[in-house]
Amino acid sequence: MLSYSDCYDFVKNDCFDFIKSQETLTEKFKNKEKMIKCFLIPVSFWIAKKTSKKNPFILGLSGGQGAGKTTISSIITLILKKYFKLNVFKISIDDFYKTRKERYLLSKKISPLLMTRGVPGTHDINIIINFLKKLKNRNFKYVQLPKFDKSIDDRCKKRLWYKIKKKPDVIIFEGWCVGARAQNYSMLKKSINLLEKQNDKKMIWRKFVNYQLKTKYKMVFRKLDNIIYLKANNFSLLQKWRIKQEKKLMLRSKNKKKKLRIMNKTGVVNFMETYQRITQNMIKDAPKYASIIFNLNSNHQIKSVIYNKQ
Repeated sequence: MLSYSDCYDFVKNDCFDFIKSQETLTEKFKNKEKMIKCFLIPVSFWIAKKTSKKNPFILGLSGGQGAGKTTISSIITLILKKYFKLNVFKISIDDFYKTRKERYLLSKKISPLLMTRGVPGTHDINIIINFLKKLKNRNFKYVQLPKFDKSIDDRCKKRLWYKIKKKPDVIIFEGWCVGARAQNYSMLKKSINLLEKQNDKKMIWRKFVNYQLKTKYKMVFRKLDNIIYLKANNFSLLQKWRIKQEKKLMLRSKNKKKKLRIMNKTGVVNFMETYQRITQNMIKDAPKYASIIFNLNSNHQIKSVIYNKQ
């Protein structure tokens, strides 16, 4: 019989190796044993039970900027592969960003704010929809998906894209706005920050973004079997964590030219203003419809988990 303790003994070294690869000299993970034993292994068991041979189990994993989505989804992927022997494919909604050129054209046509990647409307939704359709095909053979490089703020060259040659058992689709829902029009009228007040006076940008959530993104998110949500206490904490994340990106970037697009503290704060409306709305509403909620404390650690009945 499979047990949590057996699983922990089997995967702990690989998990610790991964965590170590994410640490820097000044930033170390704390309580990693508890995170793996008490939270990530039980969730992995929950996911494994949801899988079927017929179609991939499609899991959305969502949380604000810097919440730890990549780390948590990577460890869950590792556990599912190593202990449960499942074929898992993990991808971020960020990988589906439109190219810089496409966003430039969008910014000229609709709003200059759409040059900044992140919000609904800056992803190539058609690629996601086509990918999810192919997963349902009995004769699935091969699919290639884009990969995005944040340090250059553009899509990688095609030779570096993801190549999926076998239908996965589990798809982990992670991203800050995965599962986000549109707001009522009346809620858009009041500016929530300086960016909206100064650069979106006629509400063109926020209405466009909200419409994308109401239409194309809603269609994609409906195809998810379940959603895990990483809940931070507030938006300010997410800003703090994202600043740390950007510093790590700078340390890891070997190509000095790529560092030009890595943001400083002011850049992160300004950048995250484009995320603020949807992020704050998700902090309030996502726990109502997500299948699993990981509550994060101020030290960037999982403090509790809630399994909603679904």
